[in-house]
Amino acid sequence: MSHVRVYAAADLAALRALADDRPVSLEVVVAASEDEEDEYDALLTAAEDGRVVVCAEVEADDAPIRREDLQALHVDADGSGDLAWYAPQELDDVIELLDA
Repeated sequence: MSHVRVYAAADLAALRALADDRPVSLEVVVAASEDEEDEYDALLTAAEDGRVVVCAEVEADDAPIRREDLQALHVDADGSGDLAWYAPQELDDVIELLDA
């Protein structure tokens, strides 16, 4: 089965839900193609809506995002607009960072 890579801004509540293995429905951005530039544009578009962008592989672009779907977390950790990359295993660290 093919999957769709989606990018979505996630707030602290959504991140906590994912950490608790609860699926979340977020407004997603899908890249125009699998081209690296299109993927980057989708990431930046999603980042306009929050400090954290989750990148996930889901069955359909309207499917809820589950923890196991996460591919990466992109975080504006210092408010500069620069996004730092975090692995899905670092979800708890990202929550702690934002909750500080």
